[in-house]
Amino acid sequence: MASNTSGPFGFRQWSGTGSAPTYEQVAVSIDYNASAIYYGDPVTAQADGTVAQSASTGATPGALGIAGIFVGCKYLSVAQKRTVWSNYWPGSDVASGNFVEGYIINDPNAKFIAQTDSTGLALVDVNANIGFAIGTGNAANGISGAYLDSTTLNTATYNVNSPFKVVGIYQSPPGAPGTLGLSQAYDYAIVAFNDVATRNLLGV
Repeated sequence: MASNTSGPFGFRQWSGTGSAPTYEQVAVSIDYNASAIYYGDPVTAQADGTVAQSASTGATPGALGIAGIFVGCKYLSVAQKRTVWSNYWPGSDVASGNFVEGYIINDPNAKFIAQTDSTGLALVDVNANIGFAIGTGNAANGISGAYLDSTTLNTATYNVNSPFKVVGIYQSPPGAPGTLGLSQAYDYAIVAFNDVATRNLLGV
C-alpha cells in the first residue's frame, strides 16, 4: 500500500454547532496591509481589533490562543473596481486605510480535520494537546498550508495554552488518503479547539 504524501490543507471543519456550508462563521476585520491569510489558516487577534494569520506555535504558545479558523473574505478590489468574494486574503488590493471583511469559525464546539507532519499521530495521542506549523499557503487555489506539529504534542509547558486538542485519528474509509494506518507520516487527525479566544478570558 502506498504511503501518505505531504499535502497540508490547514484546518477543515469536521463538525460544529451550525450547519453546512457556512456553519457558524462570524465576521471579523483584517487590515488592508496585513499579510496573506489562506482558507483554513488559524488567525490571531491583533491589538487594533483586527485578525491576522497566526504564527507557527512552536514550543512556546501565546497565552491568548487563536481567534479562530479563517474561511474567506470580501473586499473592494482596487485593481478590479468591484467587490470581490474570495476564499483567501491575498495581502493587498485594498485602498490604504480600508479594512477587509473576513470570516472565521470560532465556535468552541467546532472540530476540524488537519494533516499531521512526517511523524504522524496514533490513537495513544488522542486527548493530548497540540500546536501547528503555519506552512505555505497556495495562492493558486487559496488553500492553507498549515498542519499539525507533532513536536508540540503533549509537551509539559505546552498543555495549558495549546490551540488544539486531538480528539480522533481519521480512519474512514480505510486506505483513503491520510488514513493508511495509525502513526503513519502525514495521516489525518480530528482536533477541537483547546485555547480559542471564545474559550479564554484574556484581552489583547
